[in-house]
Amino acid sequence: MSTLSVVIPALNEEKGIGEIIRRVLAVRARLTEAGIQEMELIVVDDGSKDRTAEVVSGFDGVRLIQHPTNRGYGAALKTGFSQARGEWLAFLDADGTYPPERLPEMCRAAMEAQADVVIGSRMSGESSEMPFTRRLGNRFFAGLLSLVGNAHVADSASGMRVLRREALIRLYPLPDGLQFTPAMSTRALHEQLKMIEVPIPYRERVGRSKLSVLRDGARFLKTIIWTALSYNPVRILGLLGLGMLAVAAFIGLGLVGARVWGITALGSWGVFGVFAALVLGVSGVSVFTLGATFNYLVTLFHSGAVRQGLFGKPVFNPPLDRHFGWMGLLTGFGGLVLGIASMALGLHGWPVARLWLYLLGGALLALVGLQLLISWIVMRVLEELSQRDALAARDQVGS
Repeated sequence: MSTLSVVIPALNEEKGIGEIIRRVLAVRARLTEAGIQEMELIVVDDGSKDRTAEVVSGFDGVRLIQHPTNRGYGAALKTGFSQARGEWLAFLDADGTYPPERLPEMCRAAMEAQADVVIGSRMSGESSEMPFTRRLGNRFFAGLLSLVGNAHVADSASGMRVLRREALIRLYPLPDGLQFTPAMSTRALHEQLKMIEVPIPYRERVGRSKLSVLRDGARFLKTIIWTALSYNPVRILGLLGLGMLAVAAFIGLGLVGARVWGITALGSWGVFGVFAALVLGVSGVSVFTLGATFNYLVTLFHSGAVRQGLFGKPVFNPPLDRHFGWMGLLTGFGGLVLGIASMALGLHGWPVARLWLYLLGGALLALVGLQLLISWIVMRVLEELSQRDALAARDQVGS
């Protein structure tokens, strides 16, 4: 049997806080059936200017913690967690949008699946009164997190969750604002904590929403990307670089095709296409190699976690950077051959109008080859440094 600490952050919620407290207290008996022996309820008043604290004080058995000034949604939750006694922690909003009646189901699911984090998913089939713009945004962020985390997530920003207290040490640090929940989801995936989702219904809030679709949506996007970058940079930068290279290759093939069909004069769009292909080609390789290089730098700062397999998978397996050496030599050599051949043809009377595209292509291949070769050398050095402690320990025991 275990103790569950339920934390409710509240900011100017005098109209809805009383009702949500009554609903949470009413699930005590059902929590016992789910394996929870004791429940404590903590309300963190995050600098409210209305009667929120007064309403909470009227309930017996509810702990009220007050911030003298508003510090943010995430800060209120972290204050509640620091004061909680339970082996299990739960949180939900004070506005009546989330159903505390589902807490027993979520706790039971956590124990049966031995999960670290249980998300009450608003996007998994239960009835929902979520506005269309927020539903669209949640689907976008869930899709983004699924992509960068290499695992399916239906609801990345749900504000109703149950988690093991022991998981906090691997989830922290977390932000103080509303982006607390997507940051938690992103860290949980990359720390390879066991995270499951339980469908819940979602209701329209009591009172005016504090969420700004544009402002907080931008914060959610930044949080997911930057958190993922701190674990597995090549997952994001590698995919971005590959996308740029794909566009450059498409444009390049179009230009070569036009040349094969005898088109040597380019209009404004053709010249812009050449410019775009060159920029995207070099930039794509730069971004991809930057991501791969960052992955090795990450291992230097998190070597213990890397050895335990806590970091995400690369874009390719085995990692493509291990082939950068021969790829760089081959690409650079091809660029030099193309450039020298073009020059030789020019000396034999070919007009510049027929050669300039091949000269640009040769220059692009030579630069890309050099960049791949340099990146390969840098990453091999970083790889050796990241393994140095493990190799030294192995030598010390004579194995």
